[in-house]
Amino acid sequence: MKKMITALCAVFMAVPVWAAELGDDGLHKTEWFRDTFKDLQEDYEEAKSEGKRLLIIVEQRGCIYCKDMHERAFMDPRVQKHLTETYYPVQLDLHGANEMVDTDGETLEEREAARKWGVMFTPTMIFMPPEIDFEKPATRQAVAVMPGAFMSGTTYDMMTWVSEERYLDQSEEDFQRYHGRMIRERNDGKTD
Repeated sequence: MKKMITALCAVFMAVPVWAAELGDDGLHKTEWFRDTFKDLQEDYEEAKSEGKRLLIIVEQRGCIYCKDMHERAFMDPRVQKHLTETYYPVQLDLHGANEMVDTDGETLEEREAARKWGVMFTPTMIFMPPEIDFEKPATRQAVAVMPGAFMSGTTYDMMTWVSEERYLDQSEEDFQRYHGRMIRERNDGKTD
């Protein structure tokens, strides 16, 4: 009996209690995702009123990389802080049929927006500028697009690079050089 209780405790402890739950749509749900009508013009205005930047995160049902991103990178306290204090994260479904409004005002389904934007991988994070042009679609004005799940250090560095507007002058330090410098400064050789 003691062995069975020990085994059950080990299994329970191995399952992360902070893991994002799956919604009815098969996408990971968190408390920091903004539950909006997916009108990116309105979402931008709300983000701006809160002093935050709009961040669009495209995911899909059954995406093992999305799961990894939620269970690893998004659990890093540094990344969590950005997700709650710096950014206004809105989740879109790569194959979703829900109606949404792009930053240029076009009304279309989520999956149509993903095709319009050329999003082919999940997860994809689309970082919007502090000021949005309502004449351009989201990806034509994004300051950075991060396709794929990366370790927490890379994710944190991208979020910091964008929030500090380092993309405005890449003459000496583009993101890769910045990220390399951050790894050296952390002096651990790791990207997480």
